Amino acid sequence: MRSKKIIILKYFILSIVVTFMVGPLVWMISTSLKEPTKIFTQFFPNPIRWANYSEVLSQITFLKQYWNSIYIAVLVTFFVLLFSSMAGYAFARIHFPGKNIVFILLLSVMMIPPEVTIIPLFLFMRDLNLVNTHFPLIVLPVFGASGAFGVFLMRQFFISVPKELEEAAIMDGCSRFKVYWKIMLPLAVPSLATLTIFTFLTNWDEFLYPLIFINSRELMTLPVGLALFTDEAGTSWHHLMSATTLVTIPLLIIFFFAQKKFIEGMTAGSIK
Repeated sequence: MRSKKIIILKYFILSIVVTFMVGPLVWMISTSLKEPTKIFTQFFPNPIRWANYSEVLSQITFLKQYWNSIYIAVLVTFFVLLFSSMAGYAFARIHFPGKNIVFILLLSVMMIPPEVTIIPLFLFMRDLNLVNTHFPLIVLPVFGASGAFGVFLMRQFFISVPKELEEAAIMDGCSRFKVYWKIMLPLAVPSLATLTIFTFLTNWDEFLYPLIFINSRELMTLPVGLALFTDEAGTSWHHLMSATTLVTIPLLIIFFFAQKKFIEGMTAGSIK
């Protein structure tokens, strides 16, 4: 009897937690389908107004901002995966003078808030005439906190791989790069999936860099572009929620296809 009460209590607590987590998402989707005059007077849309989505998609700037966010996040994720896996393998397997010092300096990048370095970075990019371009939005995350976190994650994974695999491959005539590419990288798929989700999510939601480096509406990304739905007349809630719902779709797709590998990557090393 006591065990049943504990189970009921657990489910009750979980139901409350799920309600707080899923409630805002349900309200967002519901609001995206409401009439403009019924935003705060009803919870579920009646009637359903699909025109909210067509009106948002008809805005040329929104479509350009959507494309900007997609290709920037994809490029940053690709380069982070490439450079982080190579650097992580080097830190884990290759011995060179000052390796530990360099690794500690690399990790220190994650300890510095981006607000501290934003002014010198802006001045540097301004001197290179790269302000109001997508170059800073791609390069700075790759060689900044996202890249440093990726190196740390991949290094920890490669350290857990038995050295005998690498030694056997080298005895068979594999070069260092071939060992990395043919043996280590396929084994690192769960960690790469984890890093993909973290990197894509972080850069998809990045607000500070686009706000500082981009001036043109056509070059903005979605986090900054969503602010354009608020003007002197107030916030267009039905359009804002429709746009926000569209913004979450790529994140759901990425997590849906990579969730199995994501879980494997998060638990890597806990079970031998």
